Amino acid sequence: MTTPWFGLHLPLYTYPGTPPDRLFDRVVEQAQAAEAAGFTLVTVMDHLNQIPGIAPQGEPMLEAWSVLAALARETARVRLGTLVTGVTYRNPALLAKTATTLDVISGGRAVFGLGAAWFEAEHDGFGFDFPPIRERMDRLDEALEIVRGMFTHERSTFEGRHYRTHGAINVPRPVQPGGPRILVGGGGEQRTLRIAARHADMTHWFPLGLDVLQRKTGILAGYCEAIGRDPATVERTLAAPVLVAADEATAEQMRALLPEERRAHVAAGTPEQAADGLRPYLDAGFTGFTFNNNIYRTPEQIAVLGDLLRIVGG
Repeated sequence: MTTPWFGLHLPLYTYPGTPPDRLFDRVVEQAQAAEAAGFTLVTVMDHLNQIPGIAPQGEPMLEAWSVLAALARETARVRLGTLVTGVTYRNPALLAKTATTLDVISGGRAVFGLGAAWFEAEHDGFGFDFPPIRERMDRLDEALEIVRGMFTHERSTFEGRHYRTHGAINVPRPVQPGGPRILVGGGGEQRTLRIAARHADMTHWFPLGLDVLQRKTGILAGYCEAIGRDPATVERTLAAPVLVAADEATAEQMRALLPEERRAHVAAGTPEQAADGLRPYLDAGFTGFTFNNNIYRTPEQIAVLGDLLRIVGG
């Protein structure tokens, strides 16, 4: 069985009492705490405004790839990526170049997360087109084709309906052979999982109950088998289905910080209790679990997650 691993996801840049010139220091503090606790991955959101379910839209938000580049110099071991970049915000060839640059800066620690984007109000505010979901999915499919080509070839060409490249040069090459691992965000059963089967090294889903996730696993496996791919080559990761604190009462209080639709599907407790809640997902083949910094704010809270990681064998 693959060794389980944890990721710290950083969707929140609101640190009360912290002026803008010290804000990134708090980000570094959390990323370094995750590294010290044994985490494998640190991710950021790719949004330009704050999103519903985390904080009001007017709260602070930093540009994702700039943050990752800076974190590459402030960390030594954790992998770094977006969870996930929206396909509508940037030209995909530029994204491939940006991710390659992060891989070079970080010494081969970049992860490339991409999804179809969803936050229409943000698109309106910044003047980005927000096409219908069918087109966004088509763009996601084409963008991943371009990105994979640029990761694996010094020059690549692609001609699609929405995007094109003509002998695009990507030098220096990524440090990781074949480029950063590609993570496709989302569990949509009609298009997203089909696209993941074609392009993804990893998927990332929300905790919607093990029965729902098992169904999605079966659908993903079917899409893989239809194109001759071994489903086991797609790593399945998940926003953590557990809330963890030093005592059970504090863990239960964290439940209010989750989106309402996810609360019933998440267990809460001490590291020992959370380990029991996590084991069915490990047995089902999920390997990576991400924890959000809007819930785990301090190095001490992140260290408790490290206790859980050690219990489950990470």
